[in-house]
This record gives sequence, C-alpha cells and structure tokens, in this order.
Amino acid sequence: MLFPLLREHLRPHRGLLIGVLVLQVLQTVASLYLPRLNADIIDRGVATGDTDYIVHTGLLMLGVTLVQVVATIAAVWCGARAAMAMGRDLRGAVFEHVLSFSKAEVGRFGAPSLITRGTNDVQQVQMLVLMTCTMIVSAPILCVGGIVMALREDVGLSWLVVVAVPLLVAVMAVIMVRLGPLFGVLQKRLDTVNRVLREQLTGLRVIRGFVREDAEQARFGRANEELTDVAMRTGRLFAVVFPFVTLVVNLASAAVVWFGAARVESGELQVGALIAFLSYLVQILTGVMMTTFLAVMGPRAAVSAGRIGEVLQTAPSVHDSGKPLEVTSGGRMEFRDVGFSYPGADRPVLDGVTFDVLPGRTTAVIGSTGSGKTTVVNLATRLADVTAGAVLLDGVDLRELSDVDLRRRVGLVPQRPYLFAGTVASNLRFGRPDATDEELWAALTTAQAADFVREMTGALQAPISQGGTNVSGGQRQRLSIARMLVQSPAVHVFDDAFSALDTATDARLRTALARTLPDAAILVVAQRVSTIVDADEIVVLEAGKVVGRGRHRELLETCPTYLEIVSSQLEVAA
Repeated sequence: MLFPLLREHLRPHRGLLIGVLVLQVLQTVASLYLPRLNADIIDRGVATGDTDYIVHTGLLMLGVTLVQVVATIAAVWCGARAAMAMGRDLRGAVFEHVLSFSKAEVGRFGAPSLITRGTNDVQQVQMLVLMTCTMIVSAPILCVGGIVMALREDVGLSWLVVVAVPLLVAVMAVIMVRLGPLFGVLQKRLDTVNRVLREQLTGLRVIRGFVREDAEQARFGRANEELTDVAMRTGRLFAVVFPFVTLVVNLASAAVVWFGAARVESGELQVGALIAFLSYLVQILTGVMMTTFLAVMGPRAAVSAGRIGEVLQTAPSVHDSGKPLEVTSGGRMEFRDVGFSYPGADRPVLDGVTFDVLPGRTTAVIGSTGSGKTTVVNLATRLADVTAGAVLLDGVDLRELSDVDLRRRVGLVPQRPYLFAGTVASNLRFGRPDATDEELWAALTTAQAADFVREMTGALQAPISQGGTNVSGGQRQRLSIARMLVQSPAVHVFDDAFSALDTATDARLRTALARTLPDAAILVVAQRVSTIVDADEIVVLEAGKVVGRGRHRELLETCPTYLEIVSSQLEVAA
C-alpha cells in the first residue's frame, strides 16, 4: 500500500522530486570527488613540496565544496517542500473521505482511530518521504560511487569493503524483520490510548459524578503501559542499530589503516591514496547507514500507509447517485413501506413504515426506547440508506439526489446539538455563510435564544467553545435550532430537539415555529408528549412498526401504545 499511496500523492510534486534527484546527484558526485583531490594534494603537492599545486588544487577543492553545500541546501529545501506538500494533500484526502462516511463506517473504525490515521499515520509517511528526499536518494550513489573510487585507489584493500558492507546489511536486515510487526502493534496501542483519553475527556462530569477518578486513572495507566511496553521494545532494537553501525565504521577504518600501512611501507600504495581509500570506505558505510534510516522508518511507514489506505479504500455506504436528479422545492417527504436492518441483525429496526411529511403541516414520531425513532431521523436526512422501501422528497428517492441538494432542502437539529469553536454568528452561519445579521437575529428570536445572546459579551460575536461547553444544554439546543432556521430548508427535522427546554420555553418555541414557518414541512421526533400534542399527525412506533397514526385525541382512543406513553408521562408529572 505504501508505494501506490506515495505514487498517487507525490505525482503533483514530481518537479520538486526531479530537482531533489538532480541536486542529490550533484552533491554526491562532489563528495566523491573531494577525497581524490585531497589525495592529489598529499601525493603531488605535499610529498613533492609543490606549493603552486597545493594552492591550485586547494582552490579547486574549495569550489567543489561550495557546489556541494549549495546543492545540499537546495536538495533539502526541495525535499522538505515535496514532503510537506504530500503530507498536506494526504491529510486533506483522509479528512475529505472521512466526511463522506456514514455512521456505520465511523463506527467501524472508531473516531480515535480515524484521528490517529489522519495525523500520526500521515506524519510517519511524510517523514519517510522527507528522509528519502534529504538523505536516502544519495545513499545508493554514494555506495556505488564509493566502491568504484575505492577500487581505483587500491584493489588490494577492497576485501575490507566485501567484509564490512555485507556484515552491516545482514545485521540491519535481522533488526528490520523484527521491527515490522512491532510497528503494527504500536499504532494500534496508540489508537487505544487516544480512545481512552477521548472518552475520559468527554465523560469527565460522569467520572467525577460517580467518583471514578481512580478507576479511570488505572484504565488509562494500563493503556499507557501497554503502549510504553511496545515502544520500549522498538526502542531497544533502535538502540542496537547506531552503536553497531558506528562499531563497524570504526573497525573498518582501523583495518584500513592497519593493513594499508604495510602497503604504504612496501611502496605499493601512496599515503594520499590510503587516506582517499579510507574516506571512500567511510562514505560507503555512511551510504549504508543512511539506507538504514530508510530501513528503520520503512516498516512503520508501511504499516501507517496500510492504515491510511484502509480508510481511503472504504467506500461510504451512503453515497451520491452517479446521475443525481433535481426536485422542485415543494418539501413533501414520503416514507413508503420503509424497512431498515443493520448487517447481521436478527430483525429489522424498521419494518413497513409508511407516512407523509407535508408542507405546512407538522408530523411527529413517538415511541418507546428502541422503537426506531432515531433511525427515522437518519433515513429522513440520509445519514443512512433504507434497506427496503424508499424515502422520497417531492416524489424523488433520496438516493437519487445529490448530497449537496439534499442537505440544502432537508435541515436537521440533532438530539445532541453540537456547536463548533468560534462565535455565535459563525455557528449560525454554518449552513448559510452569506446570512445577514438581521436574519441571524430573526432566527434567534424564533428559537427563543435572542434574549440570552444579547446578554452575552459581544452578542453575535460572543465566543463559543468547542462543543458549546460554555453555554447550557438548553441554550445549545436553541442555538442549534436557530442554525437550522438560518439555513431555511424546505423540510425541518427535529430529533428530540426540545428535550432540554422547560415546558414554557418549549411552548413558546413551538408557537413561534408555527408562526414563522407556516409553509414548511416539519418532522418532529420526540420523547415528550407535550412537545407533539398539537402536531397535525402523530406516528406511533413500536418495535419498528407503525401501530398508530392520527392526532392526539384520536390516538388516545384508538392506539393503546400511545395511551400507555401518555399515561406514563402523566404519572411521572403527578
């Protein structure tokens, strides 16, 4: 998966990669040329006392060094640009694809794992590209070129290269084979730590409310310890790599001096050539050492690439039609013999559900826990697709509409309202960025939120923290309702969106909605009977089936399930 991923996301930056290759070749050739010049200075200048040759060759070495420095800096710049751009594009691709996921795909991966894959895993692949561009490209050239140049200096010492290089490669191969599986475990343990930490931060009130701090600390401690254990095992293998490389380089250098001294003494080798051979051997082993960086980072990057590829190759279960149809803006929604089942479930969540949501009318759905109310909302807003029947908007199956068109025509206030970090105004304009302040205030007034927003410092520009944690639950619900009103869809879907409101505010809000949205189609899913008592039609669900349809008074006489729900709430109120 690593190479297809790199090929796809590095293709737009191939100009920078070509620049890296040319510059790395240039600086490597310069590196290989310098020991030869240094040998000439020693053998032809210092040994013969030729000062002019020393000065001339020294200036040439200075020029070659300047070329090497400039080429190295430029190569690093091009490589860093290519790696960072690739990382940006890859993060964007993961983020964009995750946004297309339905609840099923998000649930399959888990939010903590998706966060890790879009951040840490992308960073591992990005670092591999950076290291490859800035160091590894020159390693093969350095190795091959170093061997050629070393043989030109003295064939008699070449056996040292034959011994040192295979020894280094063999040990590195053994270490890399052991590192590969550990990296896969490491990323999964990182997912677990992220999941536990995310749960604890989100449920901090519950943890404190039940005095479970010690238990949660122990749970995080176990996850942290498991991650640390794998990290330590990989760290111990890393700890072997560089001392071993240094040991091989130093032993090889000592061997060159030891055996080379005898050849110098016998006249078979000049001093300058010995020093040049030593330099080339160090360059060869340095090239092998740089390749070990790739070998060290490669397995982890490959694991990360596989995890990223798994996300990118997962097709969303809810997706746009290949040729989306257009609909009129009437706003009639129809559930036609709708069924929905989760994969592998024993029975469907919804079975044969049929009702209409008409313009200018309010349709309510009520039922006990597990009756399928939330699934109705998911299907109406196409957060999931039906497995039987169809949901139609103005006579067109929702699956035949473009996602953009559907979201513009069907608005949702979720059961758990979520506000984004920013301001009141930025949250209200989430669905309509061009909305005016007057339109925002009108929506706030209808949602019974204008009074508390005016009291906030800055009013529309008052800051909202992530998740809306700096406002109360009822205020979050009213701001979420106002956000949908600003969007001005044809069909308004309220998923138990009045549960955090007191009875008086609930009544005022419903009256304001009836006055402000006389022609809108409204679908209300509720637990509280008082919220839907004035609805034009109430649909009663039980075990995923419609067991009653009608107005409040009709259902009291004809639907035992509805009567039971009303009676239970009256008993609680009493």
